[in-house]
Amino acid sequence: MPLVVVPTPIGNLEDITLRALRALGEADVVACEDTRRTGRLLAHYEIKKPLVSHHEHNEERTAAGLAERARAERVALVSDAGTPLVSDPGYGLLQRCIEAGVEIEVLPGPSALMTALVASGLPTDVVVFLGFLPRKGRERQGLVERMGREPSTFVVYESPRRISKTLGELPPEAPVAVCRELTKLHEEVFRGTAGEAAERFSGEVKGEVVLVLRGGATAQPESFEEAVERAKGYVADGESTSRAAARAAKETGRRRSEIYDRLVKP
Repeated sequence: MPLVVVPTPIGNLEDITLRALRALGEADVVACEDTRRTGRLLAHYEIKKPLVSHHEHNEERTAAGLAERARAERVALVSDAGTPLVSDPGYGLLQRCIEAGVEIEVLPGPSALMTALVASGLPTDVVVFLGFLPRKGRERQGLVERMGREPSTFVVYESPRRISKTLGELPPEAPVAVCRELTKLHEEVFRGTAGEAAERFSGEVKGEVVLVLRGGATAQPESFEEAVERAKGYVADGESTSRAAARAAKETGRRRSEIYDRLVKP
């Protein structure tokens, strides 16, 4: 029998898939964070199943028992919203099932990460998901500095109580999107700079927040020679000359044609 990882809506109940509903209907037991919240979801779709509480505070204790049940029963794993394991419980259970040779079936579905990334309008070629930032300390400072210098698109889950503080720590000119209450009645996607966003969200903020940021605002611009060396590295890795030049140009701000010319005419 498999462990079935079932994404659930992040807000709008209509976002659940037909396959997810079938998986929940066929499950012998549903492992969930909050039995009350999952119970309301199942009741909305007239599904009655035994629920087992499986959350971050008891995951180590309950994972073994659920993995054992998955040998003989269909166990569905859900989180309160979105896809389990993505800044949600489930990793321990998945690992236990892998170790026990239990089949694992992962369903595609709702994810605040992907919804915010697409809605942001920022580049999606190189994406770094950081989950929830540490509240304080060197690790938080290191991650904030990384977002400033690395030319990737970063996605962060943030508390509405801390979003203003986080925005204030970022380079004010960095392009960002603050996505609030995604798929819900009062959904909001604010696009602008970190400075503009910090001003917009300086007061009371309500609802769940996903911050998407285009990093690299504080990075030192690479010289033309460094851009060419970057492109040569991509060629050595198997990319075509044209694609390597385009990629290096996008990452460094240098002209693609000039990088290409240097690659083909050293």
